[in-house]
Amino acid sequence: MPLIYGIHAVSEALKARRVSRLVHVRGAGSRVDLLISRAHELRIPVDTVDRQALERMARGGVHQGVAADLQALAAYTVEELVDQAEGPALLVVLDSIEDPQNVGAILRSVDGAGGHGVIRQARHAAPLDGATAKASAGAVHHVKIATVVNIARAIETLKEKGVWTVGLAGDAPDTYDSLDYTLPTAFVVGAEGEGLRRLVRETCDRLVRIPMGGLVESLNVSVATGIVMFEAERQRRLRG
Repeated sequence: MPLIYGIHAVSEALKARRVSRLVHVRGAGSRVDLLISRAHELRIPVDTVDRQALERMARGGVHQGVAADLQALAAYTVEELVDQAEGPALLVVLDSIEDPQNVGAILRSVDGAGGHGVIRQARHAAPLDGATAKASAGAVHHVKIATVVNIARAIETLKEKGVWTVGLAGDAPDTYDSLDYTLPTAFVVGAEGEGLRRLVRETCDRLVRIPMGGLVESLNVSVATGIVMFEAERQRRLRG
């Protein structure tokens, strides 16, 4: 059963009604007391454990005295993400991104920019509990996620559904702000350092880059994703 930890992550999970059990250490503070009270209101089991037990459960993560077991996330298909989008779909496709901090930050950007979902691979992907949930600031409980076997095949499905697939690549000929993102769009982002895999890159409709003005060649993948997502949000807001 997935486990998350940290006050904000547990609070968001309670709001999303995903908590099946709350675990805390005694005397963790008023904010944890509020979470315990809310869990009681929702008739969720609450267990008190010693700090060492919670440390083991969180595997050394910063738990702030509270953790929670979760019900499984709702499972979506690629087609459902597109069909259920309110307005032109705005999605992010993760190609082999395994760092929980990056995945969590990407989920937070998708939620903040009004995106409609994330597509990830079953293998070579960060788990959606623990550090990912904490880094997402609760967005993991609100963003729709489709888990697929093959990313290139998922991109083909998006194209069949009328979604433009735009890959981020440092050597792309076009800059990210030169395209129209008011159309149904899926940004495809690759692992830090390696970038998009060859087949995934070749399957995308377009490739774009974020111009760099300094000596560093590229941005962190979560930062880059945030930039293009909020460019899409800006264009759509201006278009009305």
